[in-house]
Amino acid sequence: QVQLVDSGGGLVQPGGSLRLSCAASGSIFSILAMGWYRQAPGQQRELVATVTTDGSSDYADSVKGRFTISRDNAKNTVFLQMNSLKPEDTAVYFCNAVSRATMFDSPMLYWGQGTQVTVSS
Repeated sequence: QVQLVDSGGGLVQPGGSLRLSCAASGSIFSILAMGWYRQAPGQQRELVATVTTDGSSDYADSVKGRFTISRDNAKNTVFLQMNSLKPEDTAVYFCNAVSRATMFDSPMLYWGQGTQVTVSS
């Protein structure tokens, strides 16, 4: 099993910044990819950004140029730097990880518990 603990959310004014963190622990042989998703009230969970072990990243169009995902492979941690925040960025943000417990195991998907981000004046 892998546990993901995400943190860093809060209340911020429009135009402000926040940095989310997510640390993975447990039975980890390798983490293939880590990412962030978000879910606003009444909406489906949507992709925000993902990053692979070699640093390749992908972003939702709505956050390109404002958000940056990064990863510390040694610490099994992923970060999301969010700048120029807008009210429409308000959501619960969830990190996830695709991880293998041993070299013989198939990759499994794990989720963090979520952290609330509220952008409001």
